[in-house]
Amino acid sequence: MGRVSGSVEVNPIVLQRADPCVLRHDGTYYFTGSHPLYDRVVLRRADRLEDLQAAEEVTIWERHADGPMSHLIWAPEIHRVDGAWYVYLAAAPDDHGTVDVPGAAETFNHRVFVLENTADDPFTGEWVERGQVDTGWESFALDATSVVVEGVQYLVWAQQAFDVRGHSNIYIARMANPWTLATPAVMLTQPEHDWETVGFWVNEGPSVLVRGGRVFLTYSASATGVEYAMGLLTADLGSDLLDPASWTKSPAPVLVSDPSVGQYGPGHNSFTELPGGTPVLVYHARTYTDIAGDPLWDPNRHARAQVLPFDEDGNPVWGTPVADTRPVPTSQEVLPPGGM
Repeated sequence: MGRVSGSVEVNPIVLQRADPCVLRHDGTYYFTGSHPLYDRVVLRRADRLEDLQAAEEVTIWERHADGPMSHLIWAPEIHRVDGAWYVYLAAAPDDHGTVDVPGAAETFNHRVFVLENTADDPFTGEWVERGQVDTGWESFALDATSVVVEGVQYLVWAQQAFDVRGHSNIYIARMANPWTLATPAVMLTQPEHDWETVGFWVNEGPSVLVRGGRVFLTYSASATGVEYAMGLLTADLGSDLLDPASWTKSPAPVLVSDPSVGQYGPGHNSFTELPGGTPVLVYHARTYTDIAGDPLWDPNRHARAQVLPFDEDGNPVWGTPVADTRPVPTSQEVLPPGGM
């Protein structure tokens, strides 16, 4: 496929890496995502998005032998804050679900943790564990993302609340530093629409894009098969982002499965940009619906990217997942880094 100006040349950009996070810093794309074995945090980099698949992948942190960071390492995100690198990740002390209080939905035992590296190059230096983020209560918590808006750092994440039906809701808080909250958690959205409650009652995987005087907060909902879909909250830049009234929730999903292009379960996105500043939507999806065994252990959720256009009123035009141009695996085998 020939290069088209202002586009991403090939998809998927990285095979078998779900929950993709891409950060463009000083002209380089840094990539991380969930490893199919859920036992490590990996990092790769390239000058172009389409070169990330062939880039060397480095393990920057591995799970503990036991304790709260020993199982199911999920959805790491890399961020740059005040001259240092931070990875937010979810980890659990075991690999089975629990019911913390009578009547609550069964969940895993994840909590949110932070790694810090103060070196200029995140592939060098030391990744230091800054510990668990105290979100205000102990329950299933995951998918933390960081965003700095008008000089203020916020954490946005998913967590279970025992007085709200379902597995997870989306929360926001201002941060005192990259591993400590400065304000109580505020819930912005919970599963309520039919498309958010298929298989599981879930709002998770938040990501934030600031553009054109507005703040766009995406999230994913339902179980992780073909029903997985992306939703949207919108606030005005300059409004109180800790006030739920500042946010408008779209009643319909903004990105869903599209059998016409063979893409199923798009979600858990992040945002990056092309060299000229054009926004790019990064997300994962599968190319089939017949999943053998537990979908959690199916490795073929691939990281994908496509330009996110905006209309003349400044609204994102989400469209539909683009078709693949890179061959993808259909077996359950986990590929080596750079495979295929």
